[in-house]
Amino acid sequence: MKKKTIAIDMDGVLADIEVQLIEHYNKAHGTTLSKESIQGLAEDDAFDRPLLRSVLNADNFFRTLPVMDDAVESLLRLQENFEIFIVSAATEFPVSLAEKVDWLGEHFPFIKWENIILCGSKRIINTDFMIDDHSKNLDYCMGKPIMFTASHNINQTHHLRVNNWKEAVEVLEKTLN
Repeated sequence: MKKKTIAIDMDGVLADIEVQLIEHYNKAHGTTLSKESIQGLAEDDAFDRPLLRSVLNADNFFRTLPVMDDAVESLLRLQENFEIFIVSAATEFPVSLAEKVDWLGEHFPFIKWENIILCGSKRIINTDFMIDDHSKNLDYCMGKPIMFTASHNINQTHHLRVNNWKEAVEVLEKTLN
């Protein structure tokens, strides 16, 4: 029997980009942003765009992101019944391409290289499920979209939401019955 497929975003879903972004942004620009202060704000409203881009284009920013709680164990468990693809809209920040591949190799060595998709737009991704923290990606999802909670999407309600990896596993495993 063919396994169902899942496209899983990296930043904000597997990698805790918010924590690192706020830390690097504050250090580089002398600001005092916190997770609470950006809650419910779109990224363009929470951060000055040119300053944000300078942080995201810095060497080792993506390579050193912390892993989301329970992400490794959850993907190992899901991999038993699903084919997993890691899909990241990485080409906007070319410095991130090699860093993301290296990061995945360190933290998710069980994901094969051919299941890593670094792209610009996710509109062409055709999997049974997509887990992402951005509506702009989920709105075009050809399968079942699942929104992973992040500060910038907290007020959005038009997709099934999971708040953490334990909830994501529970939702996906229910589809097997």
